[in-house]
Amino acid sequence: MKKIFNHKFKAYTLTEILVVLVIIGILVLLALPNLMPLITKAKTTEAKLQLEHLAKLEQTYFFEHSKYTTDLSELGFIQEKLSSDGKDGKANYKIEVISANNNTFNAKATAIADFNGNGVFNVWQIDHDKNLKELTAD
Repeated sequence: MKKIFNHKFKAYTLTEILVVLVIIGILVLLALPNLMPLITKAKTTEAKLQLEHLAKLEQTYFFEHSKYTTDLSELGFIQEKLSSDGKDGKANYKIEVISANNNTFNAKATAIADFNGNGVFNVWQIDHDKNLKELTAD
């Protein structure tokens, strides 16, 4: 039994592993600022898709009722839980219909987080003609 405990195995020391982790951490910190615009662009895709979906639902509602509505539940639009609401939330944008009448509607998607840390929250808007535009860039 003593023979098993005295046998030495080839392995890395704790110091070697920590040095590698520190180097990886430094490389990540150097690369992160370059990746922030790409991350922000990927997250804005969520807003665009949700607003385009909402515009289709509004169009369908208009064909059935000859008017647009501000009530998301009437449209059948379900807002996914926001990431700020807890661990189950995944959505980064709050979707809302700003105005609606017999002829037009305006909806917007407002970011609930500052993606690049500059203090500005991203806002997108769509209207009845499906004109999608970014009101506030992040």
